[in-house]
Amino acid sequence: MISIHVPAMTGRRCVRAISARVHDVPGVQTLEVDLATKTIHVTGPADPTAVAAAIEAAGYAVQESTGTTSPAATTPAGGTMDNFSTAVVGLPGVTRPPVVELTDGESFHLQQGPVAKQLRGTTVRMLGYNGSVPGPTIKVRQGSEVVIHVTNETDIDTTVHWHGLRVENKYDGVPHETQEPIPVAGSFTYRLQFPDPGLYWYHPHIREDYAQEMGLYGNILVEPLDPDYWPPAHRDVVLPLDDILIEDGAIAPFSRTETTFSAMGRFGNVLLVAGEPDLALTASAGEVVRLWLTNTANTRVFNVTLPGARMKLIGGDSGRVEREEFVSEVLIAPSERAIVDVLLDRPGELTLEHRTPDHIYQLASISVTNERAAPPLRDSFELLRHAPEFEDERQQLDGWLAAAPDKILAAVAEMEDPFEDQAAGPVAYACPMHPDVVRDQPGHCPKCGMKLMSAHPGELVGGHDMGHAMFSAEHVPSHAQADGHGDGHGDGGGDGIEWEDDMVEMNRRSTTTNMRWRLVDRTAGSGDRPPVDWRFTVGERVKIRLVNEMESDHPMHHPIHLHGAGRFLVLGRDGVPERNLVWKDTVLMRTGQTVDILFDVSNPGLWMAHCHIAEHMHSGMMFSFTVKPLS
Repeated sequence: MISIHVPAMTGRRCVRAISARVHDVPGVQTLEVDLATKTIHVTGPADPTAVAAAIEAAGYAVQESTGTTSPAATTPAGGTMDNFSTAVVGLPGVTRPPVVELTDGESFHLQQGPVAKQLRGTTVRMLGYNGSVPGPTIKVRQGSEVVIHVTNETDIDTTVHWHGLRVENKYDGVPHETQEPIPVAGSFTYRLQFPDPGLYWYHPHIREDYAQEMGLYGNILVEPLDPDYWPPAHRDVVLPLDDILIEDGAIAPFSRTETTFSAMGRFGNVLLVAGEPDLALTASAGEVVRLWLTNTANTRVFNVTLPGARMKLIGGDSGRVEREEFVSEVLIAPSERAIVDVLLDRPGELTLEHRTPDHIYQLASISVTNERAAPPLRDSFELLRHAPEFEDERQQLDGWLAAAPDKILAAVAEMEDPFEDQAAGPVAYACPMHPDVVRDQPGHCPKCGMKLMSAHPGELVGGHDMGHAMFSAEHVPSHAQADGHGDGHGDGGGDGIEWEDDMVEMNRRSTTTNMRWRLVDRTAGSGDRPPVDWRFTVGERVKIRLVNEMESDHPMHHPIHLHGAGRFLVLGRDGVPERNLVWKDTVLMRTGQTVDILFDVSNPGLWMAHCHIAEHMHSGMMFSFTVKPLS
């Protein structure tokens, strides 16, 4: 990669002039610009001298120029030639995300760019929308239409995907399918409609593993036309849930050329709630607070609870639930949403928590004052309402559940052994997730189904410990305490969820070249091929069976997301009818689980479906399908 520092490069006009010249240089493959550090990165077998000369021919002096094939060479922007920048010098400080209310027909500008953020005493480089992490919460009315102008001032091409919204297909934000990527210093205009009330969000759809993890996400709150759609609450609190991996005082590096952590996804060791590692909230006694929860993490599943307060689940991905219910915890997979009312009935200190079988994590502190909230809402909080729009759906549920699926989609992993080439002499095979499982022949773990990986017998302590040289201990976020439950492994005692990264070094070494995640069409007669020709028509209802196959090199959970071609209901899991219906765009498949969904097709175009563990999507767990208009 060639990296060149151009001090006079100050904005989009400069980038366009330089880009026009540089792309004429033989051997140039890609050009990326970091305006914050005024650095140009060029890939391909081009001559660095020729690239520098092209920049000077565009009228810009070159201060530093380096060209090398070594991934460890330092760039002027910080980091390495092969990694995105971690430099923070000269970056604007991050701001708090505002709530922006847009009326029908109104326009709004979103600018993506680098920011500096303090995380527990460490200043790190992140990416933000309009300078904030998370981005602005956009508040609109159901049935309205707004225009969003997006400008890209980051160091990579981008798009914006409006997650969960049934928008016009050309504004869905899928690169090379619904739009061309927005280049560095480029812009694009989206026109969005909001047919459904509820909580939605926006994020990039290019190198999502990097850009979203670095802070590019924000929420959209769609207010219903029906004033009685939601039960009464005193106020709304929007809380995106995320985690981030901090190593050596910076966000752990991201390669420019490949996606790492492809096996399990990148788990963070610092939890962020609304962008903050130590969020503190204040409420009045008797207050009913509505929590709008979104899981924006790359791979972590959150299990949210609030000891000392009562929680009432009222909504999910796309609107209200069939019947409100009191709950002790809410499980949210990556990209899923949950809407929860909490009654804070007495003064005191509370902690919003994420609980796994092995750990308890603090998400936020809530200080409840002696001041009484007005008007009193306890009586309305005690009511558990039913949504009438689900009455017909519930009556038809058993019939749909008994019917044969129209399509069957399976999740499968193909994993190469990253240590196989290092093996010399006798080799043993062990499970990275369960190091007590050791064999003298290749195979799969009888406990979790994962492919056994090679190791020298000398690396196995007593024949049962893979050793830190190969499979490091799990990344456990700070502010965690042991819960004393579970089996100590990320599969959470067999609940089908990998709560932590139990094989950090192996996961870090896994890339899109040695870890391939696949979605396979198992519909009768399809064999072992991807779903290459799925076609539906507006107005159809399609039963899709999602199968998380155990006959796989790495069985684990997958949140499957369908873009805005429609929305779906979960019919049942492993043949058990769904207890509480809600319209969804994402569903969690636990390890080995079968989930039946009813896809209500309503929007024509070419649409994407994929696993919303970002690293799995980039490793091949995605496909596109076509919806024809009703003619």
